[in-house]
Amino acid sequence: MAPIQIQGLVKQYGPVTAVDNLSFEVQPGTVTGFLGPNGAGKTTTLRMLLGLVAPDAGSATINGRRYTELAEPLHQVGAVLEASFHPGRTARAQLRIQALSAAADPSRADDVLRLVGLADAADRRVGGFSLGMRQRLGLATALLADPGMLVLDEPANGLDPEGIRWLRGLLRGFAAEGGTVLVSSHLLAEVAQTIDSAVIVHHGRLVVQASVAELTAGGTDLETAFFHLTREAA
Repeated sequence: MAPIQIQGLVKQYGPVTAVDNLSFEVQPGTVTGFLGPNGAGKTTTLRMLLGLVAPDAGSATINGRRYTELAEPLHQVGAVLEASFHPGRTARAQLRIQALSAAADPSRADDVLRLVGLADAADRRVGGFSLGMRQRLGLATALLADPGMLVLDEPANGLDPEGIRWLRGLLRGFAAEGGTVLVSSHLLAEVAQTIDSAVIVHHGRLVVQASVAELTAGGTDLETAFFHLTREAA
């Protein structure tokens, strides 16, 4: 069974169908890009996967169960959708509080701060962090309970080129150790060298799920393949 399974997922907001009979799987040991233009239904899908929004039909499961049914869910999946932190807390204090809610050892705070490159900012108040630093802190939060999978919504936002290279190395290393990564993005250039496979969606519907090698066969780059596929699906 794939660690992440989306089957026939539907979500409507009034007359608007945000997610339309969407199905795909994410395999272990891989980085899967969840790709589509803004408004394609990516964030809504991830929110249903994480139990934040109830689907109108279909299912979204992690290790065969809905998120709300998981025992110690933060130990199974680390997620970053909208990173929100108390501006008056230091990065270390923020993570220690999060560790308590995740039933993780508070000493993990310093470990993950080093892992995401924020060790020197551990005692700085989060309110003074740049967007890129907040993204790194969000990833630190996701990694606190040492989960087996990561679900990340636009994690490269606010990162400079060096930060994007760092993110690529972090995600590739996580997958190389057997972890499962699902990362959404509408900026193909930022994830093209990071992902193994892609799930491309448009208007809430699946356009294609394929390996990057399949999508770029014949010398086509990922951005060009994405452009043609989404245009055909429009």
